[in-house]
Amino acid sequence: MAGPSVEFYYSVGSRYSYLASTQIAALERDTGASVEWIPLSSVSLMAAAGYQPFDGSRPSGQYDFRFRRADAEAWADYYGVPYREPGDPLGLPNECALAACAALRMGAVAAFSQAFFKAHFVNGAVIRDTADIVAVAAAAGLEAKRFRTMLSEDETGALHAANVARAQRAGALGVPTFVIGDRMFWGNDRLVLVRHALQRLAAPR
Repeated sequence: MAGPSVEFYYSVGSRYSYLASTQIAALERDTGASVEWIPLSSVSLMAAAGYQPFDGSRPSGQYDFRFRRADAEAWADYYGVPYREPGDPLGLPNECALAACAALRMGAVAAFSQAFFKAHFVNGAVIRDTADIVAVAAAAGLEAKRFRTMLSEDETGALHAANVARAQRAGALGVPTFVIGDRMFWGNDRLVLVRHALQRLAAPR
């Protein structure tokens, strides 16, 4: 009997998505769940919802970059995974999301996303243009020429739009978001609740 399905909405440019991604394999192994990787641009998700926490108004201290760096480093230490705060801001965030969607179309979304996370949040790679994105895809084993072509195809843009709309329907407020049935869990720090919910589902009734 197949285990429960978990929707994982994330952005490859998100430090908290990276941190959550490092726990996916253990989550699947320990709970029997199957995690679906659903990439999108968090900028597009927030814009669709009509808000932008990074516009300078600082509605919450959680969006202060000094706090976010310290918090991410603390979570990485807790998980026992490497983390390096990017020295350069991620260029072309929407294009990076489209790249993950192209990888999804190629059946390699997890491999591409993990390679991107490693490049950006572990190795300190500067990702500013399409060539940098294609280099990450090639390192993940994707055929570079086909990948570059798919980046600009209408089908890739349509898939991204569909992922954003799907995240909205699920009630996602940002990334990472996990959805189990009709239950939504927002944030890397909610993974403990995701694990608990999956264990409850697996428990004999």
